[in-house]
Amino acid sequence: MQRLISSHLAVGHRLTTSWLGKVERAGFPAVEIFCARQHFDYRDSLQVADLGHWFRDSELKLHSLHSPMFTDEVWGRSGPDTHVNITERGKVERLHWVDEIKRALEVAETIPFKYLIQHLGVTGQEFSEYSIDAAFNSLEELQNFARQRGVEILLENTPNDLSTAERLELFNNMTHLRLNYCFDTGHAHLGTGVQHEFEIMSSHIRSTHVHGNDGKEDSHLFPLAEGDTVAWPDTMKLLKSRPGQYPLMLELRDYGTHSNPLDEAKRASEQLLEI
Repeated sequence: MQRLISSHLAVGHRLTTSWLGKVERAGFPAVEIFCARQHFDYRDSLQVADLGHWFRDSELKLHSLHSPMFTDEVWGRSGPDTHVNITERGKVERLHWVDEIKRALEVAETIPFKYLIQHLGVTGQEFSEYSIDAAFNSLEELQNFARQRGVEILLENTPNDLSTAERLELFNNMTHLRLNYCFDTGHAHLGTGVQHEFEIMSSHIRSTHVHGNDGKEDSHLFPLAEGDTVAWPDTMKLLKSRPGQYPLMLELRDYGTHSNPLDEAKRASEQLLEI
């Protein structure tokens, strides 16, 4: 199983070619870039071009982009109108967010990547048929736009009533989109459990987000770190049950406790594969 890493580890800082070089030297063959505008501004043609030149000369590959969740530079704290939500009931608002995600997809014209990781709704959102209908309309348009750029959209299990494993399956069964999945271990642990969600999603998992937490807060802990209550032996047995179907993508948060977070991430990934 390939060990990859998300730039979520450095999401509080502007993404630079220097940081990507450190990822490459740490031995990760590919990376996921997190679309947060304080980190990677997908609308900034200069930043996109700079990274594009670097990737063309590097062995490091861009595996995926995480679709934008907010349009501000402070994780949506500047107001609810900055929360990207493709399930908005109003057509004008929904199309506004579809356009925002299209700007992220256009990065593939400069830096090719395989997957766009997409959330349905926002944290804590309740289920409704209106939301399902809006999500279908949004994703039908986005799927066509993505395919033209060689990108596949993956839906991620997230902490809301629209995006549990059961609800993602319901969405796929109610529509003709048949989207594949990004399986998030931390989000599953916060919800109905890693094993339960994995078994529902397993045949359609194409990528992962691997991180731990205490079962209460989505803290993106390094696996096996203090406070992490994910049952990693059982989790890794599940993840290893489908070799070659998806990578082990670490999506971690840097709390400043490690002098070299990338080396610590590499060590953690090696520990997981040895379990």
